[in-house]
Parts: sequence; structure tokens; C-alpha cells
Amino acid sequence: MSISPYLTFSREEWANLRASAPLSLTEVDLNELKSFNDQISLAEVADIYLPLSRLINLYVTATQTLRHAADTFLSRPTTKVPYLIGLAGSVAVGKSTTARILQALLAQWPDHPNVALVTTDGFLYPTAVLEERGLMKRKGFPESYDARRLVHFVADVKSGAPEVYAPVYSHLLYDIVPGEIQTVRQPDILILEGLTVLQSGASGRPTRVFISDYFDFSICVDAEERLIRQWYVERFLRLRETAFQNPASYFHHYSRLSTEEAIETAKRIWDDINGPNLRENIAPTHDRARLILEKGAHHAVQRVWLRKV
Repeated sequence: MSISPYLTFSREEWANLRASAPLSLTEVDLNELKSFNDQISLAEVADIYLPLSRLINLYVTATQTLRHAADTFLSRPTTKVPYLIGLAGSVAVGKSTTARILQALLAQWPDHPNVALVTTDGFLYPTAVLEERGLMKRKGFPESYDARRLVHFVADVKSGAPEVYAPVYSHLLYDIVPGEIQTVRQPDILILEGLTVLQSGASGRPTRVFISDYFDFSICVDAEERLIRQWYVERFLRLRETAFQNPASYFHHYSRLSTEEAIETAKRIWDDINGPNLRENIAPTHDRARLILEKGAHHAVQRVWLRKV
């Protein structure tokens, strides 16, 4: 018998763990939550994400009980500290959709209705800085983030600070929005979504503290690279017909590509940037997650891996 730190569940086995948790989302809700190129149904939400929200709800409740016990021992008032979930995965694997669906489902549980979502895109260095440092083709790699600012943000959240501020990123501009911030005000749960949030170091420069040190729960959305590469190309083609058509888009010049040129461009970008980042920085950290969602064809989760307690 092979020994593993994870319990593994087929889709059917995991779906049975939903128990009696009700599905409150509708098709309209789901269409607003999913990214435009993701293929996900309410059946997928019920089978995969509803049991996951039930599990996290139990973990949150247990953590709240433990915190109350510690405060009782220390004879101090119970302080509110957000439960922090890290959510990692490659470009085009569907982690943003996963984060938004999980946010909506967790907010339905009565003990923690305030669920915030922050993406690490806002902690990328501005384009001007990346260009100055020759890092534009390394955007999304660990060295392209302001790691110090990100660690301070997470530390402040877990310290129970009344207000914490995150920079805002625009996919249209492909840059940080100057002067715009997202304010986080002590939510019950905070989901931090990003490419490399599970990393325990950056660019060979060890630091004393990593953002993953602060996570109460962590999730990795995973799939075979050949599938993610295919999804990336499909997404690029859709963007060429939609967002890239906007003259304000950083990628507007791609809107003039033929279908064949767009496919070759997307494959080249994947092979030069996103593929290496997946292999070097994202995939090696997936087993640091508390839970792994393993996707198969059509973005459908086929297996769930849960780390043993």
C-alpha cells in the first residue's frame, strides 16, 4: 500500500461529502462569477465547490473555537482575525473562477458572511519598473512581484488591522492603476488568489517570512500542462475577438492577427513565459497546498486531494 500525506477522492466520492448543504447559486449568478472562457456548470458547483465550502466552513468554525480558547486562557477579549485562504494555480487553469465561486458559497454560511477576495496581480511591480529591470517577459514570475509589500499586507491582515490596503491591477491596461486601492476591513474570510502564493521563496533570495506562512487553508487548482496550454490558446483567441478589440487595451495590436497568427502567437507566449513559470515556480509548490483540485478535459474537476490532518 502506497503511503501519501493526502486523501484522494474521485469526483463522485467528493460530491457525496456535500451532505445537506444547500446550493444557493443560480445560473445567472454563475454566469456573473465565471471567467468568460471557463466551462463550468451548476452541477460542477454542486459536486465540487459546495462540499469544499462545507469543509472550509467546518475549519473556520474550529479555528474560531481555538482562538476563543486561547483568548480565554490569556484573559483577554476575543479579537477578530480573518481566516486566510491562499489559492494558487497557473494562468488559464481557472483559479479566478474558483476564487469567485468559493467566495460566493462561503458567504452563504451564517457564521462568516463577510468574505473578501484579493488577487496578487495588484502586487506586481508597475510596468515602468518591470521595463526598467528587464522583467516584462518575466511578468508573473516571483521576481516580478513586490514581495515585501505583499508580505506586509498579509501580515497586517492576520494581525487584525482594522483596514488594510491592496493596489489594484487592470488587465485592460496590463498595469497597476495609479492611486487606486482595494480596502480590506476585517472580513471573516479573505481569499488571496495568485500564481505563486504557495512559494516559500523568490528568485533564489531566501526571506524569513513567506505569505504562505500566514495561510489557514490553501488550495491549488491543477491540470496537465497540455490541457492548460490548450485553454490558454482558446482564451487568447476569445480575447482577440473581445477585450483586445478595445483601443485602450495594452494588447489591442493582437486584435489584427489572423486566426492562424493568433494561435501561433499564443503558443509562443505560452512556451516562452507561462509554460516555464508553471514548470519552474507553480507546479513544484502544488503539494504544499492543503487541498488540490485536479482538473481534466473541459475544466472539469476529476479528482480532489485533501491533506491529512
